[in-house]
Amino acid sequence: MSDVAAGLLQILALVVALGFGWKYLGDYMARVYESPGHGRVERLLYRTVGVDPDADQRWPVYLRSVLAFSAVSVLGLYLLQRLQGHLPLSVGFAGIDPALAFNTAASFVSNTNWQAYSGEAAMGHLVQMAGLAVQNFASAAVGMTVAVALIRGFTRKSTERLGNFWVDLFRGSFRILLPIAVIATIVLVASGVVQNLASPHEVSTLAGGTQSVTGGPVASQEAIKELGTNGGGFYNANSAHPFENPNAFTNWFEIFLLLLIPVALTRTFGRMIGDRRQGLAILGVMTTIFAGMLAIVWSFEARHPGLASQVAGSAMEGKETRFGVPGSALFAVATTGTSTGAVNSFHDSYSALGGGAILLNMLLGEIAPGGVGSGLYGILIMAILAVFIAGLMVGRTPEYLGKKIQSREIKLVSLYILATPMAVLVGTGLAMAFGSTRGSMLNDGPHGFSEVFYAFASGGNNNGSAFAGLSANTPFYNTAIGLAMLIGRFLPMVFVLALAGSLARQQPVPVTAGTLPTHKALFVGLLVGVILIVTGLTYFPALSLGPLAEGL
Repeated sequence: MSDVAAGLLQILALVVALGFGWKYLGDYMARVYESPGHGRVERLLYRTVGVDPDADQRWPVYLRSVLAFSAVSVLGLYLLQRLQGHLPLSVGFAGIDPALAFNTAASFVSNTNWQAYSGEAAMGHLVQMAGLAVQNFASAAVGMTVAVALIRGFTRKSTERLGNFWVDLFRGSFRILLPIAVIATIVLVASGVVQNLASPHEVSTLAGGTQSVTGGPVASQEAIKELGTNGGGFYNANSAHPFENPNAFTNWFEIFLLLLIPVALTRTFGRMIGDRRQGLAILGVMTTIFAGMLAIVWSFEARHPGLASQVAGSAMEGKETRFGVPGSALFAVATTGTSTGAVNSFHDSYSALGGGAILLNMLLGEIAPGGVGSGLYGILIMAILAVFIAGLMVGRTPEYLGKKIQSREIKLVSLYILATPMAVLVGTGLAMAFGSTRGSMLNDGPHGFSEVFYAFASGGNNNGSAFAGLSANTPFYNTAIGLAMLIGRFLPMVFVLALAGSLARQQPVPVTAGTLPTHKALFVGLLVGVILIVTGLTYFPALSLGPLAEGL
């Protein structure tokens, strides 16, 4: 079977599997978040933390709960890393230095999972399980709570109450993420992914030397790493490592996991607002952008003239022969279209324009289909901007899902859109301004700039993948990228929850002949255009200095 046929077969199987997940998981998640009842275990947890599960929170209280929980998570994970050498199951690893511990804590709590360290040579089993894997669940569940709160902003009226953060958090963690992760772990173990608590093994190499091979609870972390669009791997090579991703099936299954919840949430959205056509329209926008990006990356990597690394017409340097160009391109577009950041090939080795395309995929805001929760609320923000622009064009007060988009709403949307570029572009500018920070670049010229730009784009957009040529484990980059991750994650959440509260206060307006239909192909095209134009106006100068200059 040719590479093209194999790639198309993977895509077809993925579409079919995601279709089932979209329908059944999407409906299930709507029932979870709309359920009035609480399970016995959940009630015990609520009593333990002192929460009244039947008390709805106003949006400022909901926001403070999000920020307080995340701040405590950052502190707890930071201390766990610093004290690692004194804890059990450390497998001989010492504590992590302060700047790297801050960077890693900010990374995993913000759902970024940027890793400036080599996992198999730095983190013991306890930190991996009780620290990193736990935050893989918690950070994903937090993103889902914010998305659900925004949906309630559209469905509720004359109130600022958006639900209860703690109820949404526990339900997302224990009713959705945990059961799927358990099943996914079993599938991965059965397919050859490592799962143990063994100490490192010394093995003899073919050259006559020895090498330390680290095992660990890999499959369980791999499952939630992909399912929660986290991306932080047990090993430095991430999903290119055969212990994490041993064969073509696990490669396909991991792509399925990282797309599953973001895709299914579009049906959850349609069901919760009472109009499934709206969810289909949002899914149509995501699919259009994803398909376009996949076609671009696959094309550049399959047909890139002039590379000494070509094998059978493909640029294979930095890619696993187990997966080839189709499996690598599909994984790269899926991981940068979501906020996952897991990699099965090294993006720094992609062609200039192929690498530029996956960089652009992050800069779009990771909304095709985006991270768990963050992808949905990100594209809904862009949908509000699209109806505002359409309203200006025809001279009408814009409306979306029965709510008027007025001065307060559009200010919050504008602040949301500006928050991430501020973190990305300011961080990139500072890194390029000093000779000491430029010294971390493996390459000079446009490609070296792309390495730095990609790092801050990945951090600010909470992705976590990297152009591997940048040596980012320095005090400056650990601190600067850590701050970019926190700004890119939590500042937009402030504006989303404020917007949700503003929408919830309104009374819905009736549909009239002048109302813009937001479930039809015309709106899908408008929204795609708005996303591309806003991103282009924001990042085109930086892209011109990096991948475009290198490629052209």
